Amino acid sequence: MTDRPSSGAHHVVVMALENVLALDIGIPWQVFGSWPNGPYTLTVCAERPGPVPMHGGPALSVAHGLDALATADTVIVPGYLEPDAPGTEVTAALAEAAERGTRMASICTGAFALAAAGLLDGRRATTHWLYAQALAKQYPGVTVVPEDLYIDEGQVLTSGGVSSGLDLCLHLIRRDHGPRLANQQARLLVAAPHRTGGQAPFIDLPARGPSESPAPYEWALRNLHQPLTVDQLAHQAGMSRRTLIRRFHTDTGLPPMRWLLDARLARARELLESGDLTIEAIARHCGLGTPANFRTLFKAHVGVPPSIYRETFVG
Repeated sequence: MTDRPSSGAHHVVVMALENVLALDIGIPWQVFGSWPNGPYTLTVCAERPGPVPMHGGPALSVAHGLDALATADTVIVPGYLEPDAPGTEVTAALAEAAERGTRMASICTGAFALAAAGLLDGRRATTHWLYAQALAKQYPGVTVVPEDLYIDEGQVLTSGGVSSGLDLCLHLIRRDHGPRLANQQARLLVAAPHRTGGQAPFIDLPARGPSESPAPYEWALRNLHQPLTVDQLAHQAGMSRRTLIRRFHTDTGLPPMRWLLDARLARARELLESGDLTIEAIARHCGLGTPANFRTLFKAHVGVPPSIYRETFVG
């Protein structure tokens, strides 16, 4: 780790918030801070110099406070546990750095800190898919896109969960110095220079309804192989079509047929991960029509074809 930026090098400052995630902070540290003769220098800072609790490792001993942001060309905020808004001193310092034209980036739940500083308002952003709904709810001015590995909005960049931070860091090198240098660093890190598919293959789909309202959810899950309709679901639930639609929106936030599609896709994912059924058999078990229709729907909603998904999770 470099304590001060050297002349001509791009200065990356990594902000260690309380309970910073060990892997998240390790990614930019490894990419930018341990690159022999690389074009970057790296400083880790905190709200105040001293020990900073780290989730997944011992406390960090951080030598620099918020004044390190004054010389930053890029600021990266790694993820941290239970991502509430950081203190006003931190958010003010992040906002001031952005106002000076500093490039701002986040890994995983670090997006919450950028959002608290007002840097994501009116922008597209991503975070770990598990926290995407919370980010959208807390900061309605942000367009949250949980499917993406990272999002480049020019001066402000965000990335998804954990390893997506590596994709983001390699993207920054590619932006600054072109693909040749980014690929060189990717090889040193034994990492893919560029990943496709986003976070979508990892996002949990709602496979069932609320436990206190089992019908018609459980019945539908037992009959996914059938061509189910809203009227059938309403009949099973003993309610009118209109009431059923309202109930689905209340319970799941989705229309019945969209919930049903997600349930079919969730079942298909389970079958792809856990068995060797053919694509035709999986399509039939899940009620997703012909193999061609299944492939089209799976690619559209999960982000990768079924064959690639199976290779990813089964090998």
